[in-house]
Amino acid sequence: MNHSQKITSMHLDVLKEIGNIGAAHAATALSDLLGKKIDMRVPKVEMVTFNDMMELAGGAEKVVVGIFLRIEGDVEGSMFFILPIQQANRFIQHLINDKNFDFSSNPIPELGLSAMQEMGNILSGSYLSALSDFTRLKIYPTVPGLSVDMFGAIISIGLIEISEVSDNVIVINTSIFEEGFDNSKEVRGHFFLLPDPESFESIFKALGVS
Repeated sequence: MNHSQKITSMHLDVLKEIGNIGAAHAATALSDLLGKKIDMRVPKVEMVTFNDMMELAGGAEKVVVGIFLRIEGDVEGSMFFILPIQQANRFIQHLINDKNFDFSSNPIPELGLSAMQEMGNILSGSYLSALSDFTRLKIYPTVPGLSVDMFGAIISIGLIEISEVSDNVIVINTSIFEEGFDNSKEVRGHFFLLPDPESFESIFKALGVS
């Protein structure tokens, strides 16, 4: 069964609204962490094919910074937050006040890795909390992992089970920016939500899809 055939623009709008609620909570937490006014928004939520997902990330062989976690509870699956290395560098340099920090370094400085892990905790926790509140489903994230690797290698974990029932992924586009700065300072990433096959029904039923 291809669940994407049941999804309308209205359902994607609901997911976008959930995303913006989660983004507001995450922005507050990031503002406290940075000591600066941070804003976040979710300009778009879409259902895309695996091939389109690869293109969004710049291709399967594109080296990215990936934060990944499992989702447990009433909904189970995988969730990934993907940032191009340049975007991740910009954010972490700003966070730890080190203009020389680079995820391409070998080894990667531990302070930057810890900061990125904390960012993953804040972003994933805020979004999944909003999704749980809205759907009234119990959804729990595991501790996020962090990897700097080719996108195809990072995302392959979540594709194994979902590919049995669907060739589509929910994409939540995310923008993070400091208030008062122009768009060139904006950090843009993608959440990829890959529920396990049996969890698709739980999410769509909670969103009013018969």
